[in-house]
Amino acid sequence: MKSRRFLSLLMLALTICFAAERIGAQPPGNESYRAAIAVDGVQRVNILAGDYFFRPKHIIVKVNVPVMFRVRVKQGIIPHGLVLKAPKANISIDEDLSLESQTFTFTPTEKGKYAFYCPNKLLFFKSHREHGMEGVLEVVE
Repeated sequence: MKSRRFLSLLMLALTICFAAERIGAQPPGNESYRAAIAVDGVQRVNILAGDYFFRPKHIIVKVNVPVMFRVRVKQGIIPHGLVLKAPKANISIDEDLSLESQTFTFTPTEKGKYAFYCPNKLLFFKSHREHGMEGVLEVVE
């Protein structure tokens, strides 16, 4: 009896994953976003994360100016994370995301393009990054 229930739950989970994969296309509005420097000297960026997307997907900030990412996850059942590792630019984010907004602050110290992505993966399926849940932080002069 318990094994049938487990198999039923497993089948349901797999069905949901396959359905999410089919409908997980990039949402509209994924243009580049150039962060402005606020009066307090901080570049603020609001990021929406969802099933296989980050919006905006391309973020442009200035070097040596503090950046504050506020990340919100779109309601859903699939858990997500955020990884942005660029040691030479003094950036290190590797966090699980929750439905509550989370804030990450850093000051990029070197120009360049740095990938950010969701590292999550379910069993033998493609990772969220392989599904397109990634973006680029571009640090400019």
